[in-house]
Amino acid sequence: MMHPRTMNMSQGRPLKLLTLFAIPLLIGNLFQQAYNLADSIIVGRFIGATALAAVGATNSISFLFFSVCNGISGGGGIVTAQYFGAGDDEKVCRAIVNSAYIMFSTSLAMGAVAFLLTPAALGLLGTPADILPDAITYMRMTCLSVPLIAVYNYAASMLRALGDSRTPLYFLVFACLLNVALDLFCVRGLGMGVFGAALATMLSQLLAGLGCLIFALRSNPYFMLSRKYRRLDWQIIRHAVRLGLPLALQWSMIAISTTALQTVVNRFGTAAVAAFTATNRIDQLTQQPFGSLGMALSTYAGQNYGAKRLDRVREGLRDGMLAMAIFSGAMFIVMQLFGPAIITAFVSDAEVVALGGRALRLTSCFYVFLGTIYMTRSTLNGVGDTLFSFINGLIEMLCRILLPMGLSLIPTVGVWAIWWTAGLTWAISALACLTRYIAWSKKRGKAA
Repeated sequence: MMHPRTMNMSQGRPLKLLTLFAIPLLIGNLFQQAYNLADSIIVGRFIGATALAAVGATNSISFLFFSVCNGISGGGGIVTAQYFGAGDDEKVCRAIVNSAYIMFSTSLAMGAVAFLLTPAALGLLGTPADILPDAITYMRMTCLSVPLIAVYNYAASMLRALGDSRTPLYFLVFACLLNVALDLFCVRGLGMGVFGAALATMLSQLLAGLGCLIFALRSNPYFMLSRKYRRLDWQIIRHAVRLGLPLALQWSMIAISTTALQTVVNRFGTAAVAAFTATNRIDQLTQQPFGSLGMALSTYAGQNYGAKRLDRVREGLRDGMLAMAIFSGAMFIVMQLFGPAIITAFVSDAEVVALGGRALRLTSCFYVFLGTIYMTRSTLNGVGDTLFSFINGLIEMLCRILLPMGLSLIPTVGVWAIWWTAGLTWAISALACLTRYIAWSKKRGKAA
């Protein structure tokens, strides 16, 4: 049941396939990050540095709840890609339906729990008192949007598993453009503050998610499901959860560790929180090519693993690592030359600009390690070795908790422990990922 909007990645040159698949992902992710930047700029410029710090203070805890949903649903994407690579159309259809059951039940539960725990969670983080009310408002609006965002994430995940990275792009671009327009209208036009910024995100994500899902249901034959495919398939659900649970635990531990790091950041005051928020936004933008190529590698590895083409899995990772190394080197140069100037797009406060500019120069030295994590971990996820995602999440959590404790003992480090922790965590995690992939490759080589 091949379709023009699907892509069989078990045939053809790996680099070409990865590029064709990753480019729409990259464009979409850049639009998403451009919106995140625009959101921060609008909040920072039209409300103030305090509001920017309030939004930034919610990032880590929001990431925790979203990561659980995305991790659990990620197992469904891996299962669907593997069945598609194996040419088992019936199981592809069953996986699409049962992934929906998993995704939406998880998102509803996590959104409700997060909403109730928001004040306590932000209090435990030591959020500064002057930004706490706005942080609670923004966080609770974000919690309400979890099930809405799940609609888009589900549709996009299933389409990408089938090799279609273009359709999700179109609706993501629409969401980003609508987000910016609504942001300006709600924040600047209506003066709704951080509530308006969060409301704009909710509305745009909902419309994009519904549009993407409806389009898939009407145009992609794998989504045109007869009644026999709509039944609960506990074998597929168990398989998806078995693969997705380690991903959820991985991202949860990373989120917990970033939450712990946010607690450290909060101790240094509002200026440090604002600088950390700005540098995080920029680092996230820089990561998008890594993330896009990683998602392409995960689908590529999943389809080829399902087709029993392990040689192509290795070739794909090799080509991905080469592209990643070139990009990380280019971004290192950009940050060394223009780091402080980039920060001025967010705020004009001299202290925040100085902190943020120097921090970008520091973290850019570690971009190659960050890219290595994406390449190797995505490949391992695609072949079903999601248990390592749990191990890798544990490593990152321990690094983000223990490194600040050790670095704080060095008198000259001070506030820079925040960004040294980020860089060293990437380096240690990258070495662990490489070690795991080499072990997997040798084991599969002997088995073959």
